[in-house]
Amino acid sequence: MSSDAAKSELSGPNGGSFRLSNASLDRLPGQIRRPRYDRSLISPGIVHLGIGAFHRAHQAVVIDDLLAGGAMDWGIVGASLRSPETRDALAPQDGLYTLAVRSGAGTDHRVIGSVLAIDVATEKPGQLIARLADPATRIVSLTVTEKGYCHTPQTGDLDERHPEIIHDLQNPGTPRSAIGFLVAALARRRIAGTAPFTVLSCDNLSANGHTVGRIVTQFAALRSRNLAKWIEAEVAFPSTMVDRIVPETTEADRTVISSALGMIDAWPVVTEPFTQWIVEDRFPAGRPDFAAAGVQMVSDVTPFEHMKLRLLNASHSGLAYLGYLAGFETIAATMTDEHFAAFARQVMQDAVPTLAMPEETDLAAYSSSLLQRFSNPALHHRTWQIAMDGSQKLPQRLLATMQDRLRLGLPINTHALAVAGWMRYVTGTDEQGRAIDVRDPLAAKLKALAERAGPAPERLAPALLEVDSIFGALGADPRMHSAVTEALTKLYALGARRAVQTFQTA
Repeated sequence: MSSDAAKSELSGPNGGSFRLSNASLDRLPGQIRRPRYDRSLISPGIVHLGIGAFHRAHQAVVIDDLLAGGAMDWGIVGASLRSPETRDALAPQDGLYTLAVRSGAGTDHRVIGSVLAIDVATEKPGQLIARLADPATRIVSLTVTEKGYCHTPQTGDLDERHPEIIHDLQNPGTPRSAIGFLVAALARRRIAGTAPFTVLSCDNLSANGHTVGRIVTQFAALRSRNLAKWIEAEVAFPSTMVDRIVPETTEADRTVISSALGMIDAWPVVTEPFTQWIVEDRFPAGRPDFAAAGVQMVSDVTPFEHMKLRLLNASHSGLAYLGYLAGFETIAATMTDEHFAAFARQVMQDAVPTLAMPEETDLAAYSSSLLQRFSNPALHHRTWQIAMDGSQKLPQRLLATMQDRLRLGLPINTHALAVAGWMRYVTGTDEQGRAIDVRDPLAAKLKALAERAGPAPERLAPALLEVDSIFGALGADPRMHSAVTEALTKLYALGARRAVQTFQTA
């Protein structure tokens, strides 16, 4: 949050001076929806690691609905593993914030009350461990992004050389990673004889429950073999699929939303009308009645997870890299170009043969709905934001489909163009010679490889394909080399806009 946002608490819109809080709820305009329950009666049952915009626009909204239905012991304590900004913005607001749902028809404003408190892990790690170890905590959910799991995306295993993992093994009482905190709290619960909580990942990881379970168990084994065996036997890690587009909140968003409230909200969230949450129903420590709030409870999330990763996330990433290079600031702006829209549609169509869905699933309708959502002019979802952390996202979003298509004897040139867009992007220089602010855990390594290869596709593509933590065995496949090098050559020769315009699905 900027200093201007902090100062706005004092000035307020139109001369107002109220800050959103429990005390000011009754001053909200009548059309603003607000919590339909007494917040003073709510007790926490969930600790959420990574309390960013997505969680506050997705899972916290579901819990808000459940609290309104009487599930009074399922409030949320949020935890930020890095920055105090969210805590600093929401603490003066008693955890309240506005959900602004935007569409072409306008904006619906709703104040969410499910977040009761926010801890900052870097300030008081012991306090967060105590929260997690509290018997009242029955679910620990996570949205820490792919890179927050300190794993190797291509294999799904713990990265034992990750700096945070090394630190957490040496300092188990003051961890830095989400994995370190989970294991520290589970170790404490085991010693105390307290039943373990359920770990609920809500990130875009392949088989996220199984993956997180493996990572946590592998980390625990480095501390204690008996602890690892206990976690493997006793702790549930259900898989989930989450879906809602949540752009980064801007200063303009804060100003407009605060004006609609007639008071300051320092950190609202903006989203689209669509929301989906599919959860594997495995909660031995108990859970609220998620289905009552529209959550789809299933025995196997895998087909739905693959559908989302390979249709939505894959096309989103392709649009982000190629759209950014073509000069588009947002996904909606990118979709105004019919060639980019057709490319996104082709990414989805190429993924369909790799999916095994329940009979009643209408993939054509799902794909059409995605294209409509991407085109929502009210959502300013920046291509640069989606392009972050590509080294962690490519394996499950694009590469898994490419592996399956090669296994089926099908061409991969559509996805190869998206991968080539990522390669061109991570060089750190755009088509006009301007610097790109590449945000990625491997940014320095990728830039060094790009600088050694130079702007020569026949050298750059093989150099990046050799990054084993991203591409694994696929990087050595000659069919992969050929397709990606050809796509990257076209990008350098024509530029992203012309490359997409001339794209053919041979």
